[in-house]
Amino acid sequence: MPDIDRERAWLLTVDGAPQSYVDLDAPTHLEFEYARRLAHVLDTVAEPGRPIDVTHLGGGALTLPRYVAATRPGSRQDVVEADRGLLRLVAEKLPLPEGSGVTVHGADARQWLDAAPDDSADVVVGDVFGGSRVPAHLTTVAYARSAERVLRPGGLYAANLADGAPFAFLRSQLATFAEVFEELALIAEPSVLRGRRFGNAILIASHTPFDIAALARRTASDAFPARVEHGDPLRRLIGTASPVSDEKAVPSPEPPGGAFSVG
Repeated sequence: MPDIDRERAWLLTVDGAPQSYVDLDAPTHLEFEYARRLAHVLDTVAEPGRPIDVTHLGGGALTLPRYVAATRPGSRQDVVEADRGLLRLVAEKLPLPEGSGVTVHGADARQWLDAAPDDSADVVVGDVFGGSRVPAHLTTVAYARSAERVLRPGGLYAANLADGAPFAFLRSQLATFAEVFEELALIAEPSVLRGRRFGNAILIASHTPFDIAALARRTASDAFPARVEHGDPLRRLIGTASPVSDEKAVPSPEPPGGAFSVG
């Protein structure tokens, strides 16, 4: 769907759910709140402008790969997207610029990650949704260990998740990644964290401390202010939640009607 307010901007919906927004003339313009928060993570993972290697699980309209290519020229990026029809549509209607450094793979995210080389990425971004739900096989300890294997020492995993109170899914994901990584953080709107509405939350995981202060400043001053939680508040949120095994994995919850809609 074209954006009537921006000449070459487009909204991509999948199964009626808004998935990506791209402005071909302004790749650093990020319309969606969750995309802005993932960008804050990518902005603080290394010195400004320094090229990084990023693996994106879930492609959509390639919003974040375009952002990284614009803000960190010379970066190498792999994008893994299972929907080959979507990839063809994006390649035709929203082509990447020449020399973007982005390689697109039509594959299942978990299978591709399991086969990826060790220590091959500075950042792994998980943003895979089947319609409006994170697939079950991308929620487990085995999946987290596969992401950890692909990351270089000091690398960082960041994922877009969606849940609402009482946060059974989100708590299980925090418990799952705490099984593999020492450092965790969560970015979300206060209204979501207080259980007032269903919404997105960005999970961050690493073996080494990341710049929480810089991340908190960026998220708090954003046009869509959010909060960064880590340490004791996250441990309290996890509570008695258990890590997820492949045998017991389930997709993220179905959003309530109107939680993510267009028009």
